[in-house]
Amino acid sequence: MLHTLLTYLAIIFYLVMAYCFFTEWLHFFLQDEEMNLEQRLFSSVILVTASILWIIVVPFAYLELLKFHKKHKGVIDLLINRSHVKIYED
Repeated sequence: MLHTLLTYLAIIFYLVMAYCFFTEWLHFFLQDEEMNLEQRLFSSVILVTASILWIIVVPFAYLELLKFHKKHKGVIDLLINRSHVKIYED
């Protein structure tokens, strides 16, 4: 009984997260107006595939984000400090 309940909860969690990722990624996808029809078709396939396989895609995307942040840490810190100075001047 408990095993079945946990299985159903895991499936519901997986589907809810897939829906959340799909809607967020679709929002970014629709905002890009520079894509042609071929690029949109290819991106749609990737969008659906990534939403289904989010449990694999999201950790790798996070690792890429960490690598990008580490590579450009100086510029990011400069921009953050510059925005804080601007807020205090206003």
